[in-house]
Amino acid sequence: MKKLLFVLALGVFAACGSGTGSGSGSDSTAKDTTSTMAPMAPAVDSAAIKAAADSAHKADSIMAKHVADSTAKAMKKGKKK
Repeated sequence: MKKLLFVLALGVFAACGSGTGSGSGSDSTAKDTTSTMAPMAPAVDSAAIKAAADSAHKADSIMAKHVADSTAKAMKKGKKK
């Protein structure tokens, strides 16, 4: 009977770790706050950038054509008078 009691006590001691308990009541798994992930930058849509550049170029060329047409029209009016 003494051997059985000794084996049980040894098992309880081994199950508790070092045999001392902590009375803090906190969770044993702590969160790691040192390695926080930064939010990812949004993906670059190269097709949208190219389309915006193409439309800006198209608008510039349309404006240049309009100015050239207006200048030519003004030159023709000046010659008629």
